[in-house]
Amino acid sequence: MLVDGVDRDWALEIFRESLRTSHPSLVLDQNQDDISILISDKSGRHIPSDPESLQYLRDLIASILDGRTIVGTYNIVLLVVLALFALSHLSERIKEKSKWRIIEHDSTNSECLRKISDNSEIANESEAESSSSSTLEGSLSSHLILKTTDEDVERQPLLGTQRKSYPANSSSRWLNTIWSLLMYQPRPIPFINRTLPSNGTSLFVLAFLGLNVFYQFYKLPLELRFFFSFADRAGIIFIVNLPLLYLLAAKNQPIKLLTGHSYEALIIYHRRVGELLCFEAFVHFAGMLVWRLWISPPWLATNSFYSYITHPLILLGIGAFVAYELLYFTSLGSFRERWYEIFLASHVVLQIAALAFLWLHFFTSRPYVFASLVIFLVDRLVWRLWMKSDKFTADITILDDEETFLLSADWDIPPLKRRMCGGPSRQSIRHGWHPADHVFISVPVLGRSYSLQAHPFTIASAAPLADNGQLSNHAWLSLLIRVQSGFTSSLLDHARINSRVTVRLDGPYGSQDPLNMLRSCENAVLIAGGSGIAVVFPMAWSLATNHRGQRSVHLIWVIHSRTQRSWIPEERIDELRESGVHVTIPEPTNEAGRPDIPGLITDLVATSEGRVGFVVSGPDGLNRTSRNACAEAVKSGADIQLRVEKFGW
Repeated sequence: MLVDGVDRDWALEIFRESLRTSHPSLVLDQNQDDISILISDKSGRHIPSDPESLQYLRDLIASILDGRTIVGTYNIVLLVVLALFALSHLSERIKEKSKWRIIEHDSTNSECLRKISDNSEIANESEAESSSSSTLEGSLSSHLILKTTDEDVERQPLLGTQRKSYPANSSSRWLNTIWSLLMYQPRPIPFINRTLPSNGTSLFVLAFLGLNVFYQFYKLPLELRFFFSFADRAGIIFIVNLPLLYLLAAKNQPIKLLTGHSYEALIIYHRRVGELLCFEAFVHFAGMLVWRLWISPPWLATNSFYSYITHPLILLGIGAFVAYELLYFTSLGSFRERWYEIFLASHVVLQIAALAFLWLHFFTSRPYVFASLVIFLVDRLVWRLWMKSDKFTADITILDDEETFLLSADWDIPPLKRRMCGGPSRQSIRHGWHPADHVFISVPVLGRSYSLQAHPFTIASAAPLADNGQLSNHAWLSLLIRVQSGFTSSLLDHARINSRVTVRLDGPYGSQDPLNMLRSCENAVLIAGGSGIAVVFPMAWSLATNHRGQRSVHLIWVIHSRTQRSWIPEERIDELRESGVHVTIPEPTNEAGRPDIPGLITDLVATSEGRVGFVVSGPDGLNRTSRNACAEAVKSGADIQLRVEKFGW
């Protein structure tokens, strides 16, 4: 048997050399006598004959290297899946464009609009002014007019109970049932009160986790003596997922172009990938300790556990493990809400440290670490700090509730010829934005720590687009900011003394997918809860002013208190109504309780002709209630498209 220290060193060296080069050592291919002669010739050491131990060493190394080859195909599978999603998105985009061209540009519809306009001008003035929130073309029944000029919208009751039957055959019925189940969002997890995503999202996450479980165990010898292969496989799965983790976290990413989903919609997958990596790192770390302490053959172990744990390779691995576990704990929702500034700072420092440790830990990780580092640096330095960052002088207005303020700025948009020239400046917010985009703001005057922080806020003002779809000459940007602890509280204190402040804006970021979906529908319904109005108001404005067509637009804004009405100027709400948007603002929830959103959605769907598009943005409770009401309508056969824009990071 291989028992003495010399033989142990020889076995360890062969083992490490094979794993370092990802190729079995040529020494293991020799027969037993040749091995002894070969080693004796090179080092003067004699290796005792032990075919059983050498065969075990061959099999162990082969299983480890086979696992690395198998897991090497993982990213190819991910690319195939991404390609399928890209094709699906492209197909959906083509269909949407076809539909919104019919709705917005069809010559027959335009003629009908002119006739309706002519008739309304001939009608008497009182009749013409009977509803300031009528639809653009009157495509919905008259009893859906949600507000008249003589009614107080605060006391406007919700719609009465309306129901509509949908013809369905057996094939469409079960398809509707499946789609409804995928759209449905379960209740939060009891006790910990953790919000769950929709069933469709959960199934996709489970499929992703199942793929990783498959790679973890595929062709893995399920024998205790091969436990090292199990622990090593966990480390390899960690490594191959690393670029995906950083890609999903990047604010500027090709996935948006391929799928239509911006990074904030994909953040849930970034978090699940991060949780998977932290789990795999723990399995790898704990597995290696279990192997060394209890399973490893004595002739393949180091002389002492201390010499094992203090080996540079092990220490670097521990450093990477600790860095990523700290990243996980500082990324938890409860931590982000309480110490967002610490979360931001630790995310940058710990990521750089973790990548450095991984690079030095083992040779096989370096291609993946390099790819992750490139994604991180290009996103942070090239795009965010250089191409998308700009400074502005902004006004700060404290609103009625004393806990919310408006940060606003305006500027002349550079001419089109300057934007068409090559150069990074054409990417910044200075050249405009799209509805529901958001920016990251930094305020250097608040202190050195805040100057290095970037906090996200949705742009609450209309995008600077003219009726022809081209950029206007001037931009008016407003950010609706609710005060929390930390950065926003310090900015509010500054606003009590100073009405103006210099800010750095990084952006814009976002996706046009929700707006494009609404444009492809004959009926658009936007539901906001509280500060979610910052998301849906620019969309409603765009639909009413820039994308006129044969569709009705409804905006429902659920507020908590009357002071929140000041968040959007009343003249802007009036302009929406004058443009034909049905605006409903139920009585504040602190006075009348929560409104019957499911009943409202049911009635809107029941009395609508054609496809109904919903965009919802608000607290988790409102989002879930609206989503499940839409799911129930889909189950009944309604043609519904839904996007839930969850604000908050």
